[in-house]
Amino acid sequence: MENQNLFQVFREHFPSDPALPFLETEEGIVYSYADMDCITGRYANLLQNLQISLGDRVAVQVEKSPEALFLYLACLRAGVIFLPMNPAYREAEVEYLLADAQPSLVLASPMGEKLMAEIAQRRGIKNVLSLGQNGKGSFVERAEGLSEDFDTVKLDAKNDVAAILYTSGTTGRPKGAMLTHRNLATNAEVLHQIWQFNSDDVLLHALPIFHAHGLFVATNTQLMNGGSMLYLNKFDTQKVIEFLPRATVFMGVPTFYTRLLATENFTRESCGNMRLFVSGSAPLLEETFETFQHRTGFTVVERYGMTETVMNTSNPLGGEIAGSVGPALPGIEARVTNEKGDILKSDAIGVLEVRGPNVAKGYWRNEERTRSEFMKDGFFITGDLARIDENDYIWIVGRAKDLIISGGYNVYPKEVELLIDEFDGIRESAVIGLPHPDFGEAVTAVVTQTQGVTKVRESAIIAQVESQLARFKVPKRVFFVEDLPRNSMGKVQKNILRETYAGTFQVN
Repeated sequence: MENQNLFQVFREHFPSDPALPFLETEEGIVYSYADMDCITGRYANLLQNLQISLGDRVAVQVEKSPEALFLYLACLRAGVIFLPMNPAYREAEVEYLLADAQPSLVLASPMGEKLMAEIAQRRGIKNVLSLGQNGKGSFVERAEGLSEDFDTVKLDAKNDVAAILYTSGTTGRPKGAMLTHRNLATNAEVLHQIWQFNSDDVLLHALPIFHAHGLFVATNTQLMNGGSMLYLNKFDTQKVIEFLPRATVFMGVPTFYTRLLATENFTRESCGNMRLFVSGSAPLLEETFETFQHRTGFTVVERYGMTETVMNTSNPLGGEIAGSVGPALPGIEARVTNEKGDILKSDAIGVLEVRGPNVAKGYWRNEERTRSEFMKDGFFITGDLARIDENDYIWIVGRAKDLIISGGYNVYPKEVELLIDEFDGIRESAVIGLPHPDFGEAVTAVVTQTQGVTKVRESAIIAQVESQLARFKVPKRVFFVEDLPRNSMGKVQKNILRETYAGTFQVN
């Protein structure tokens, strides 16, 4: 049987000359394909020395760096499940993920290693190492001197899990989506095809790599291409403009594009070498789509994906339509259903469901949620409201369960509400997403106060949330009301709150 490991699939597309560049940092450090192969070999041997083997989990909460990317590839080579965590997650968030995933190894930043070790000890996890953004840390030190040769582990691509990404969803605790080697390989292959990648393409990578967008859509597709990437530590408007003349492909969230358009030196000339701009992780406003086209002469290709499925749809090159996320990708089926599960006709709005080789195996150690969201006929219930027009273009019209997407990141309202409700003087809260010109949606809280207490300050609530949750989950505004609007069943009517405060973040 041929080796179905995703790393081996990538290797078959590597350039014939291993001295060609794979990655160049913003400081000008270049790693060739040969360098990448050697480093990932050492890292994979270290994992093996730590007795971490097929199916074990490696949880990673580190800043973006070339070494962090090499670690992901080493985990693939070793058949180990890669579990990235947002560096912004606080102690309670990290502890929940570690308790659920039970990894065999946890990597933290050097500054966070002590706290991570304390969390790991409470959860019975023995191995904790560090990896810094500068490429230093105990993990790298332990790998020095190890053999660069490593036989990539053979596995069953359809069933063996390559990565677990936790998604908040809209109800309950975060769920770990199990993405197999086949899920990731087939998705990268189809994106490579539909976006017409070629060996001369250079990817300008400014996305985080703890997220499916930066790790699987951007990185995996370019690895399937055997091309090179310009690797920025984070999105920085001026850095992106500086590197654009050397790139041909750029992928970002809508926030990236609004910030570029807000900069005078982002011009048609700065995009002269570009071939493709892709946007995802949140809806791209039609105004942004049109302004970008007018400013640069390029059409932003919008696509639609989820943690549980990676990419489902994409506008075809030359067939982009503002506001639509395009038709389903080749090999993927999409349908819209009503609350009874009936399949709806063209242009009828309902819940979007998708089926294909990209759909995750299920949720890690969560059979109940797997059964409720992964249907017996293979379709996955996305929870997004959509319509499919007569040309099979898909239009996302809303989210069925109030998930907020701010700056491309998912925010689970209940998690924020529970924290605000613990605040002295707060009777009840409702967290909603409001249109924001930069973030797409801004997290906003509407609260009621306990009678007879001193008025609570907005800044105090924001500070309380910021001390315990990642910054992208923190409300940008808090509004005080006497009572929250409710329907006849007593359910808070968040649609009314969104209508009431809709213009809060509009630019005059």
